[in-house]
Amino acid sequence: MAWRISRLAALTRAAHDTGALVLWDLSHSVGAVPLQLAEDGVDLAVGCGYKYLNGGPGAPAFLYIAPHMQDELRLPLTGWLGHAEPFAFESTYRPADGVARAVVGTPPILSLAALEVGIDIALAAPMAAVRAKSLRLADEFIAQMERAGEFSLLTPREHGARGSQVAFAHPAGYPIMQALIERGVIGDFRAPDVLRFGLAPLYLRYVDVYDAVERVCEVMRDGAWREARFQQRRGVT
Repeated sequence: MAWRISRLAALTRAAHDTGALVLWDLSHSVGAVPLQLAEDGVDLAVGCGYKYLNGGPGAPAFLYIAPHMQDELRLPLTGWLGHAEPFAFESTYRPADGVARAVVGTPPILSLAALEVGIDIALAAPMAAVRAKSLRLADEFIAQMERAGEFSLLTPREHGARGSQVAFAHPAGYPIMQALIERGVIGDFRAPDVLRFGLAPLYLRYVDVYDAVERVCEVMRDGAWREARFQQRRGVT
């Protein structure tokens, strides 16, 4: 389908042709981009729950293991809850059957509860509709930002080549982003000059896109980003 990033299957097959396994990082796609890991022959995948799965800060990550590998894969980390009988208190480790062996320790219950709600909401939304809205939001955001000028688009315009975030470059990217965050537009910065904006299609509205660009224009127009307090680098960008 046109909205699907089909290169995932092709790259996986190319790796398999050389005898390699593939582990995909899905942190920026799960919940925003249609995925079909089994059909694409994916071996392993990991991802986070705090982005488009809406689990919030501290949300647990996830691991996918292809069903045919689950009983044979040797995991680098093992733990009590991944034991075949964790309450038998045996002196040696016997892995549980299937993907259950990948559980390492006691899960963070409060974080899991929040993530469960986010996933339930995501499952109620048809992925094709989520992806379509994501693309429209990004198209509109790009168009509005380009009218504002001063920024160079880094994100591909082609729908099949991008996820659900938009990146622009600007020589003063760091202080600009800090000034935007203070005004309620929460993006992030990546060295040397990249401003990244995530577009969460489940709850982000089109008016939010227009408001965000208006804040960008304000920051550039009044020169707020030039203030000394926005120049000081922090540990988290």
